[in-house]
Amino acid sequence: MDRDGWLYAWAIASVSLGAGSLLVPLYFVAIGGETFMLGVLAGVAAAAGAPGALIFGRIADKTGKRRSLVLLALGLATLALVLVSLTEQPWLVIVGNGLLWFAAGAIAPVLTLLVTVGTVERDWPARFAVLNRYQGWGWAGGLVLGLVWTTLLSSPLGEIAAQQSLLWLCAAAVGLAAFLAAKWLPSDPAELDRPRASRMARAIARSRRLPVRSATFPVGPGRLYWLTRSMHPREVAARFSPALTIYFGGVVAFFVGFGVFWGPLPLYLSRTLGYGSGLVFALYLVSSVGSALWYDRAGSLAERYDPSGLQVGGLLARAALHPAVAVVGLLLSATLLGTILNGIVFGLIGVAWAVIAVTAASVVTQLAPSAIRGEALGIYTAVSGLASGVGSILGGWLGGYDFLLAFVVAGALVLVGAVLVAVVWRRSPTVSVDSEPLSA
Repeated sequence: MDRDGWLYAWAIASVSLGAGSLLVPLYFVAIGGETFMLGVLAGVAAAAGAPGALIFGRIADKTGKRRSLVLLALGLATLALVLVSLTEQPWLVIVGNGLLWFAAGAIAPVLTLLVTVGTVERDWPARFAVLNRYQGWGWAGGLVLGLVWTTLLSSPLGEIAAQQSLLWLCAAAVGLAAFLAAKWLPSDPAELDRPRASRMARAIARSRRLPVRSATFPVGPGRLYWLTRSMHPREVAARFSPALTIYFGGVVAFFVGFGVFWGPLPLYLSRTLGYGSGLVFALYLVSSVGSALWYDRAGSLAERYDPSGLQVGGLLARAALHPAVAVVGLLLSATLLGTILNGIVFGLIGVAWAVIAVTAASVVTQLAPSAIRGEALGIYTAVSGLASGVGSILGGWLGGYDFLLAFVVAGALVLVGAVLVAVVWRRSPTVSVDSEPLSA
């Protein structure tokens, strides 16, 4: 097996994470989880990855025990999926889902270390792209698996039984990934091979690929560790410009809006519109494919045009598309035309996310002084995750009253974020496309 053989194991684990990202919320709805608690489920998941990354990243950095940490994280993910599959208690599902995403966040910085072993620093961004490619295809494969499995088995087995059987399959897949990882992962070095944090942060900051993961973490919670590893809070705060401060205010606003939208969405689609699990998986898959197809295109546009202006356009689109999901449902319910229109809306949401994700890293690197770009990207990742978690809880609370209200509030918050980014755009000087790489 070549040096990248272990990435096949991670791709298999990513299939389970891709399926589980939507399967657990749908299972939560099927067992009677209420709207507010669904928001809590999403909020806990959004917040769980960062502490996992920080804890495991620090241990890996200091001890060099990478194999053991990868296997431990995969074991925790397996345990989490088994726990969810064996209970119909909503609070236990929340705990299990939190553990799953803690494990997913924990493994990311360790894999970032592993993928750079034996590679010179200038090639690290390309190695990150390889890692993201395996992860991205695995994630998309998980959504396809969820679509096919729930569509075929929900009728003969019943919805809950079909979802539980898929949870068992996902747990078995992560267990298989752990077995293969134990065989294929390279041995830990006799001497601690520890890249300096500043070097790793620079490489991540200039990486031009993004993981096809979710609409929450454009840089990835696991990379938060490397981007903030050498942070000096006073120095970073002292170098924050007014424009960067305003931009982070916009980040908080639009990520809270994203959370308000995604948090209660599975319940809206399944209970209010009556969509089966397979159709919900299909809509999420359309969104993910839309993002995947547009990442490279968005990167090219960010090189030709001002990234801040492009991001304003992406945010304005999302501000309109979030309430559009509820409007389509209100006017056309679960008719064939309504389903087709929702598919188009979800595809556009994915395209808009690709623009926002790529340009966000560009804007941060433009606005932050070169000495703190890695730290600024780390702060961006942390703030986006926290804001998304808060928004998910808020969305669950609002959805308990009315889904149209929740999605309108989501759009309004994204609009506020767009206005703040527009302020930065109009105040900032134009940056030449010939300057150092800006998009991550």
